[in-house]
Order: sequence, then structure tokens, then C-alpha cells
Amino acid sequence: MNFLKKILDFVMDILETITFVASIFIVIYLFIMQPNQVKGASMEPALHSGEYIFTSKITYKFRSIERGDIIVFKSPQNPDIDYIKRVIGLPGDRVVIKNETVSVNGLPLNEPYISTQTTLWEGGYIKEGKSVIVPEGELLVLGDNRPRSSDSREFGTIPISSIIGQVFYRYFPPSKMGGFENPLPKNLRAFSQKLHYLP
Repeated sequence: MNFLKKILDFVMDILETITFVASIFIVIYLFIMQPNQVKGASMEPALHSGEYIFTSKITYKFRSIERGDIIVFKSPQNPDIDYIKRVIGLPGDRVVIKNETVSVNGLPLNEPYISTQTTLWEGGYIKEGKSVIVPEGELLVLGDNRPRSSDSREFGTIPISSIIGQVFYRYFPPSKMGGFENPLPKNLRAFSQKLHYLP
């Protein structure tokens, strides 16, 4: 009986440990961060299909969304699908795409992260040379691989409420493990009333 009690105590200790660890993982997943897999080529060269990333769910509780951030959000066409794109336009921004160049508030955006220039297609939300004013509570997002990305050029701006979090770390493959830095200069990341004007 003594032997059985020891085994039972041992098993209970293991179960308590597993329950405790599982609870921590659940809290982290629900409230702090979650893993995501990159699917497709829309964010190349920054992210490639098959890579795994961590998405922070708490970043924007401590700071504002910035241009240049890579975010995960619910697809506006199918909320069951997550998209990964880069923030280009903040609420109130005036965005124009002309001659394959993106301008924000009258300034051409230097985009060192894109694979090629920004093309448009017929029937899309954004038209050549036409201004788009990003509504309050929304963002304009683009993929880095512009010819192979479904983004705001097609479906328009997205609600900030659809954001799951900010991409901050790649953990697979091991050869590419590491964090992500916002590539835009600090003076171009946040909304500036001084640069803003209506058409």
C-alpha cells in the first residue's frame, strides 16, 4: 500500500506540473503572444513561406502603431484567415501610388524592404495617382512583395480592431532566428500633423 501511495503521489505531482505549465502557455497564447506560420510569398524578402514567427499581442497596449511595423490581422474577406502585411498608412494619412511609388502625406516613401516597385491593377481599391485618406480607426497595409500580395491596393483599408498583433521574432528556421527592426526612420513612423494635408 505504501508503494502504491508513492506512485499515486508521484503521478499527481506530474499532473499538477503539467497543468501548471499548460495554464501558463494558455495565458501566454491568449493574452501575450502567439506563433504564426508564414504562408505565401507576399512578404518576401523579409519573410518567406514556411517560416515561423512570434506575434506580440501586447505591443500596442504600450505604444502606438507605426508605419513600417509588420502586423498579423484577420483577413477582411475571410476572418478565419490571418494575413501578414506591413503598415504603410495610419489614420488620417493621405496615401498616393503613382508611377509605382508610394507617397504618404506628400512625401515619397523610401522602402528598403520591398522586392520591386509598387504596381496596381484594374478594379482594385487604389487607383493610379488617386489619393486615399485613411479613415479613423483604420490602416493601409501592403505586402513587401508587391506583385504577389493581396493587400489594401485590392481590398482597401483594414480596421485596427482586426489586428492580432505585431510580428517581433522569427524562430524558424534556426539559421534566421532573430527579431525584427522597423526599417523606417523614426521621423517617418508616426503620424505628423505638420506633414499632413488634404488634396
